Amino acid sequence: MANLTISVDENLVKQARIKAIQEGTSLSAKVREMLAAYVRQDARSAAVAIPTLPVSRATGGLMPGIDPSNNRSIQQAMDADMDVNTLK
Repeated sequence: MANLTISVDENLVKQARIKAIQEGTSLSAKVREMLAAYVRQDARSAAVAIPTLPVSRATGGLMPGIDPSNNRSIQQAMDADMDVNTLK
């Protein structure tokens, strides 16, 4: 395990130590927990990519052949990598 030196207001450290003791843990454990949560948060947000479905310029709805009530139809449309600029 690595040691980390940080600068923190003394009063804040005292309050944090008291709260950690009240919770039955240590300030070091709390800092490790917060750093782990921070890293997981960045990993989750970076991994999420929302695909777009091809939309008709004429009607504003989904392109013909895509059934919104059918998951397979929607997945195939997302996987098809259609160029929406060439669709009418």
